[in-house]
Amino acid sequence: MVNAKEWLELGQKFHGHKCPAMPNGLRVAEAAMNKLGVERTGDSVLHAILELGENHCATCFADGVQVITGCTYGKGNIEKSNKGKWGLTLIDKKTNRAVRVVPKAEAMLQSKKTEFFKDYREKGVPPTLVPDDVVQPLVEKVMSAPAEMIMNVSDVFEYSWQQPAHSFNSFACEQCGEMVVAEYAATIDGKRICKDCAGE
Repeated sequence: MVNAKEWLELGQKFHGHKCPAMPNGLRVAEAAMNKLGVERTGDSVLHAILELGENHCATCFADGVQVITGCTYGKGNIEKSNKGKWGLTLIDKKTNRAVRVVPKAEAMLQSKKTEFFKDYREKGVPPTLVPDDVVQPLVEKVMSAPAEMIMNVSDVFEYSWQQPAHSFNSFACEQCGEMVVAEYAATIDGKRICKDCAGE
């Protein structure tokens, strides 16, 4: 069984500040992993689909998911569907099974009423400048709350995942000399060049 509390310290170091959203990502991913019966991945056997968008509150959630699942942007096994929501679908590609976990709206709305949001974050105060005695109780609340109080977990369902293998076909652009993956390059006047040099 995966335990989110074991990942909190690393999650906060990776994320760079204390807030309730990153721990929420830890908890949601913990629930998804335990429902699927999987451990953290060191390769790409797991794939995470986050329903986050851009430029809205609590996208810190994504860092908690990355830290505990091992699904990272570097490995290419995490993506955003840009729905502006906080759902996570975690896929076990080995078994073609998945689960969707969503933080409960009621819990998130209660969090938005706290001093952390009202007196600091909504007024533009960076999270690194929020006093510890303001944010720490929120972190502890997220980490200790019973799962059924803060999230909804779906049944496991089938999810067939098809993903092309990583390309190792790369070369140095004949114009700027920088490395480029062949599938992203262009050929102009007989020269293989990158998109930047092609003016794209």
